Amino acid sequence: MRALVCRDAGAALAVEEIVLPELGPRDVRVRIRAAGVCHSDLSMVNGTLKAAYPLVLGHEAAGVVTAAGPEANVAVGAHVVLNWAPPCRTCWFCTHGQPWLCETAGVATTPRGSTADGGPLHVTLGLGALAEEVVVGDHAVIAVPDELPFATAALLGCAVLTGVGAVLRTAALRAGESALVIGLGGVGLSTVMAARAAGADPVIAVDVSDAKRELALAAGATHFLVSGDELSGQVRGLTERRGADHSFECVGRSATIRAAWRATRRGGQVTVVGMGAKDDMVSLAALDVFHSARTLRSSVYGNSDPDRDVPDLARQVLAGDLDPAALITDRVTLDEAAAAFARMARGEGARTVVLLP
Repeated sequence: MRALVCRDAGAALAVEEIVLPELGPRDVRVRIRAAGVCHSDLSMVNGTLKAAYPLVLGHEAAGVVTAAGPEANVAVGAHVVLNWAPPCRTCWFCTHGQPWLCETAGVATTPRGSTADGGPLHVTLGLGALAEEVVVGDHAVIAVPDELPFATAALLGCAVLTGVGAVLRTAALRAGESALVIGLGGVGLSTVMAARAAGADPVIAVDVSDAKRELALAAGATHFLVSGDELSGQVRGLTERRGADHSFECVGRSATIRAAWRATRRGGQVTVVGMGAKDDMVSLAALDVFHSARTLRSSVYGNSDPDRDVPDLARQVLAGDLDPAALITDRVTLDEAAAAFARMARGEGARTVVLLP
């Protein structure tokens, strides 16, 4: 079968033939029908995140179960969303209500399968979903209704779950509160969409590119700003001079974290959704931390429990309450996926979805 493979940090991406492992007792084989191109994959490609190579990219996907081990709890033929952070349910974090911090979930790269010549192969976040098929444990798939389009279903497994969770679960935003969202990739636009659906007003969307304006407004933003030195003052001008009640940083850089901090009102909340580099240090004045009384925290995978939240999101989509399809700016084939990574690195578009037959 074919998959998008990265041979080393910074290397060109290529579609290659790979060999999947045999099914274990609780494994399933999934025919991938749609897979999103996510910034976390780009971090594996450019070396921001430490990875093992050669590496099959992709972790945001949906498909159909085509085979199942004798002890698997998923039926053949089921439509599923892949879960890149399946909780173990037994570690301290899982048993204390924080499955998104599970000790065993979310490992960057995992050995699985082999290259066409028999060499070792790794997959991204336990999945390697930019491929025609994957073999994963049954705990790494979540059944969804058959009528849910595959392209939409794929986004529920990462971008939408992360953005919606950041708004509703991490920040617990309430109707009438103001929201600032910095960074308008797939996760940032999902955050805008969730803030608007939760009744935030205003919803201020920010990006370095004015090309994101229409995408932001379509996702539910009431205002769009191009990021710059005047951002804090501009946000205050839209929030009765106070600053935003909630700021969501969806880039993962110290500069944008500081920008979100400065644009938030005293006593407000800053939620870091973007995943940054380990050597990009955030510096805040000690007096400012005390005087501003702001809260700074991260949202890991939307502080979600995917087994609970993905089916709930699917119901909202089918009811017309959420429209993740609006986040998709490009639909491409597997052979066109490498070019999609280049566009994402340039900050173009929102979510690219790779469609497979």
